[in-house]
Amino acid sequence: MKAIIPVAGAGTKLRPHTYTQPKALIPLAGKTILSIIVDQLVEAGITEFVFVVGYLGDKIQDYVKKQYPQLRCDFVLQSEREGLGHAIYLTREVVGNEEVFIVLGDTICEYDVREVLDSTDSMLGVKKVDDPRNFGAAEIEEDGTISRVVEKPHIPKSNMALVGLYKIRDTSFLFACLENNIREGIKSNDEYSLTDALECMIRHGAILKSFKVQNWFDCGRKDTLLESNATLMKKFGGNVAEDHIFENVIIIPPVSIARGCSIQNAIIGPNVAIGEETIIVNSIVVDSIIGSFSNLHQVVLHDSLIGSDTEIKGERRSLNIGDNTEIDLG
Repeated sequence: MKAIIPVAGAGTKLRPHTYTQPKALIPLAGKTILSIIVDQLVEAGITEFVFVVGYLGDKIQDYVKKQYPQLRCDFVLQSEREGLGHAIYLTREVVGNEEVFIVLGDTICEYDVREVLDSTDSMLGVKKVDDPRNFGAAEIEEDGTISRVVEKPHIPKSNMALVGLYKIRDTSFLFACLENNIREGIKSNDEYSLTDALECMIRHGAILKSFKVQNWFDCGRKDTLLESNATLMKKFGGNVAEDHIFENVIIIPPVSIARGCSIQNAIIGPNVAIGEETIIVNSIVVDSIIGSFSNLHQVVLHDSLIGSDTEIKGERRSLNIGDNTEIDLG
């Protein structure tokens, strides 16, 4: 089985960070969004991956090759962002007729991965939500069979959202439906939707089962990303690299501090993730994500997402700052 991970999106809701960093490589709980996904699949036994890349795709490719040299990886370029269905269709030659597990590049969920992979059915991950109008929605029979899926329905008939996990056994059927929708120009919200292709499969007799995920972590916006960081920090626990310089530092777990950091006269935590080679002096940092190679002096930060190569001096603020930025709040 191959895993397909689409990571070609521009991540517009996380700008300015995604101007210079793919959303999948945003730090989260001491890892990256992408590494949490890949590690979960590798632990379940998957060793072959197909990454659909586009915007800043060279950074994704370099990261994967460096972090996962043991895996067999293919990279497929989606030069025009025409939707998730189009992205998956581009993998057809690499995948062939092999069974696939599609995991969206910003989808972090808690579920029994091995149980899903071992199932003899095609399966779609679902989670009950308050408002399914922003998601694909699945109408589900009592036995778990999915009778219909709709992309971002205006009048939902189900509150079970598709979370971005799709195990497909008959890939030739999926690619045939994708090809038909692209040939006929069938779009949802001006994009070729994977949900529409799945609905095509259902209409033509495919049996798709549902499985419920325990937790679904939203990594699409600053506030939900920070909430997910806090939750995952509590789950994974903190990690402080041995290669660091601390002087008069109070750490309130859980925190994750990468190698090469220098921290003096500071209170760090809880729920703080700090990238490598970052300097923090005379500061308090709570519930925040700080990128690598950043400098923080005399600041009190809470609920902040700070990019890499950033310098901040000043007072208490809640910030959303991208990479390569210098700010003086004094």
